[in-house]
Amino acid sequence: MTSRIGIIGVGPVGAAAAYALLLQHVARELWLVDVKLDRRNGQVRDLADVAAVVADPESPGGGAGATVRAATHHEVAAECDVIVITAGSKYTIGETSMQHLYRKVSIVRSIVAAMQPIRRDAVLLVVSNPVDLLTSLVKEMAGLPAGQVLGTGTELDGVRLRALVAAEMRTSASSINLNVVGVHGPSQLATWSTATINDQSLHPTLLSTHHPTLLADECKRRSEAIVHSKGSTEYGIAAVIARLCAAILDDKQSVHAVSHLQAEFGCCFSLPAVLGREGVVRTVAVELNEGERAEMERSVRLLRGRIGSVEGDGVV
Repeated sequence: MTSRIGIIGVGPVGAAAAYALLLQHVARELWLVDVKLDRRNGQVRDLADVAAVVADPESPGGGAGATVRAATHHEVAAECDVIVITAGSKYTIGETSMQHLYRKVSIVRSIVAAMQPIRRDAVLLVVSNPVDLLTSLVKEMAGLPAGQVLGTGTELDGVRLRALVAAEMRTSASSINLNVVGVHGPSQLATWSTATINDQSLHPTLLSTHHPTLLADECKRRSEAIVHSKGSTEYGIAAVIARLCAAILDDKQSVHAVSHLQAEFGCCFSLPAVLGREGVVRTVAVELNEGERAEMERSVRLLRGRIGSVEGDGVV
């Protein structure tokens, strides 16, 4: 059975995601969409070369071919198994943060409207930031079961923080059980109270070498530092997109910290979830102490307020 992934928005993040998907042989077909047709067509040609090299028997893992083609919103919605939304916008001079947010909301709403009707078993993966707010809005608009709409959330942040801790502890990141959950951004939180290393409590050992708060802050600032240095951050999130798409298409039933609907709160934010062919199969319970729970709930209330403001102002 042919697996198809559609990518809407093929700027730096969308193109890097397509590149990662090709290198990892995640899907047999990639369908690219962008309102800038010249950019879309150029990316199709460039990535088709990547697909040809990857399929060459002389390449590592070669022989498994994939195709790359241009598509429209409607074609992707009707034919693709997973649809990745990376489209957004850059700040313009003199623009306030709220104006920029409204512009991004308008773009994402226009994308979902252009896709209607969406294939009933498609899974939508929202990458655009603010990811929790936009995932919440896409979930409301898409007309799909809630589990089939998810966002990249704090998955990259968790991988990053485990790598930072592993470097401090001089051990493998795979031996560390530590999640980053909540609303992506400054208010996201690390589950230090239940973190373990080789099934032993991580917190006392880590405190003796490096304060956890400093590591968590470094994790939060990493993307900003990358953007300051090179203007964008696309490779880390592209690797995460490839990982999540593989988990869905291959029905891996693996656990990832993705933004998805939390019915108790009425919006989407990150908690660990089992992913499979139908998207989010179930949320995995995370033990939080009283302080962590209160901190998460405060950030969620702020998120719900922002969602209410956007909806109340009738941004289209």
